Amino acid sequence: MDLKATVSSNPVRTAIFPVAGLGTRFLPATKATPKELLPVLDTPLIQFAIDEARAAGIERMVFVSHPSKDAIERYVREDEELETTLRERGKARLADMLHENALCETEMQVRFVMQPEPLGLGHAVLCAKDDVLPGPVAIILPDDLILGEPGCVQEMIDAYDPSKAGHMVATMEVDEDEVKSYGVLDVTGTDGPLILAKGMVEKPEPADAPSRHAVVGRYVLDASIFDALDGLPPGAGGEIQLTDAIAAGADSIGLCGFRFSGTRYDCGSKQGMLAATMAYAAGDASYASVLSGTQPTLATAAE
Repeated sequence: MDLKATVSSNPVRTAIFPVAGLGTRFLPATKATPKELLPVLDTPLIQFAIDEARAAGIERMVFVSHPSKDAIERYVREDEELETTLRERGKARLADMLHENALCETEMQVRFVMQPEPLGLGHAVLCAKDDVLPGPVAIILPDDLILGEPGCVQEMIDAYDPSKAGHMVATMEVDEDEVKSYGVLDVTGTDGPLILAKGMVEKPEPADAPSRHAVVGRYVLDASIFDALDGLPPGAGGEIQLTDAIAAGADSIGLCGFRFSGTRYDCGSKQGMLAATMAYAAGDASYASVLSGTQPTLATAAE
């Protein structure tokens, strides 16, 4: 495919993947393995994110990583030597699967940029500024796994209307005692799946939360987000908050939440990762006996 000759009608051409975090909640597993490569069954979290972006017609994927996490780039890019070795050993099906999963430069534009210091999600997005294509950008947090068809990013792009709101964030309603873990919308009304808002508050106390519409890890943002982030002072937790930059443009750009149809799993937590694994396994009949508890234990099998 000639990328230069490709003309896309997709208004969102770039997806940014912030993958520089240390994954401390999964230590010691993440001491050597980036959290984005932790698998749900046999599929790494980053693969779900890549597949979601592909299905949405994204042309360029920008990974904002850390120098210590070079394994992500090794996973993402095509490994022709490994594929050849597998084919020589009669494992063509595995080689085909790896080829389909990998991002080949002749079919997809791929960029890796570094975030050397953990200065916040907003800073990670700003690091990608010089590598995005013109127009609005999608941001995908791989440890927020959203299972469903169509994918969340595709749904958001289909619903995106800059005349209503230039900044769109994926949202879900959470319990009152959970709002302090999220950015929360200050809601003004609804328009179909869109939740119109005049601002956002990062991790409010329940008594101060303007709503229970919490922002989760998918965004479609007007390109002005980069100017808003540049020079933004640190916010909650002493980090440069993407939420603050989005809120700053609410009056001029417009802001809305989007109620997606899929099921979201917080795979940044052990509980969420387990729940995602069980849900994903439930869709495969070969795991039915394990999930039902009828699979023989090692002790039983040995008797």
